[in-house]
Amino acid sequence: MVYHFVTITVADRIATITLNNPPSNVLSTAVLQELDQVFGAMEAENTVRVTASGRFFCPGANISEVAKLQRADQGAELSSKGQELLNRIERLDKPVIAAINGACLGGGLELAMACHMRVAAAGVQLGLPEVKLGLIPGFGGTQRLPRIIGPSRAAELILTGELITSDQALSMGLVNRVVLGRDLLAQAQQLAGRITSKGRLAIQSALRAIRTGLDSPLAEGLARETELFGILCETPDKKEGTAAFLEKRPPKFTE
Repeated sequence: MVYHFVTITVADRIATITLNNPPSNVLSTAVLQELDQVFGAMEAENTVRVTASGRFFCPGANISEVAKLQRADQGAELSSKGQELLNRIERLDKPVIAAINGACLGGGLELAMACHMRVAAAGVQLGLPEVKLGLIPGFGGTQRLPRIIGPSRAAELILTGELITSDQALSMGLVNRVVLGRDLLAQAQQLAGRITSKGRLAIQSALRAIRTGLDSPLAEGLARETELFGILCETPDKKEGTAAFLEKRPPKFTE
């Protein structure tokens, strides 16, 4: 497909998805729709193991569009569309890494939090400033941020609307690592490469187990882990992985 607001490149089983909505990559309705199409394609693309966002990130929703929302049903519709997209990203069986190279605010941070991992450039700012507009985060920010950094820290950021630096985000566990801006995409792709070298079924099962644990009581998460562990014991990748370890050689996964 031809996309107007997103560019995609695929190399070494890694898809790099870059927002391309100048001048600032705001999440307009059209951008949300196109991102939904892109990640739908990623779900179906068997040659892609990992997806990584590209060099430029996002300062949030299109405020001009938000200002036109006058009724509760209009606001709820926009919120629902944003949540559906980010849920789709979060539930992908392929790891998604956000490479954050600029302002990551509001809907932009909500997009990043829906990714499984986040790598940020030194000096970028992150935050959920919706309260300054008389709003709250509507694309899942009130739910994902507390799960990532804890409820009290999340409440402070959401209720004040204050921004934090990438180093502060790292100390909170909001991002996985902070790197120099010029190294950002290379570092994210290097991380993606380390993942693609592992067996696809194991990566897929690990993501499913993590997701179940976040959505369920501990007992259900443990039961799901047991189920997936048992299934993997019957796969060629498990046989190859254990044999390679015992034979002191790199594994050659087929899946």
